[in-house]
Amino acid sequence: MTKKTTAHAPEPATLPSHGRDRHVPFTAHVGIERVRAEAGEALMELELRPELCNNHGGCHGGVMMTLLDAAMANAALSRIDYSREVVTIDMHIAFMRPATGRLKAVGRATGGGRSVCFCEAEVHDMHGHVCGKAMGTFRYRQPGGTHAPE
Repeated sequence: MTKKTTAHAPEPATLPSHGRDRHVPFTAHVGIERVRAEAGEALMELELRPELCNNHGGCHGGVMMTLLDAAMANAALSRIDYSREVVTIDMHIAFMRPATGRLKAVGRATGGGRSVCFCEAEVHDMHGHVCGKAMGTFRYRQPGGTHAPE
């Protein structure tokens, strides 16, 4: 039996890895779009495709978690005008109803300081129903991986 290996494709040099226009390969692959992000609030959208759904025909929980995480991360980043990066250190999610169609996630920075940011987010379906909510804690760090000063 041979072991299958997957090559890790390098990120194209033309795509920025930090700043407002940074490229996040996974969210791009899923199809999440940033509509706006400013002053601690972000709006992200996703058009569901069949491969992003669960066996019941609704948005897969992992996809919804990714959308909520992206909304909160962009809210945290917009609070500091994308001058640093963030990493998720804690996230709590409530799934409220099946989500279908075009999804909108609004993330808001609700507090924090120089090194961490507390956020919350909601996902709404194409009918305006709340399908999921999240709260998260994000650590700021300098581009390239070093933590922000305490």
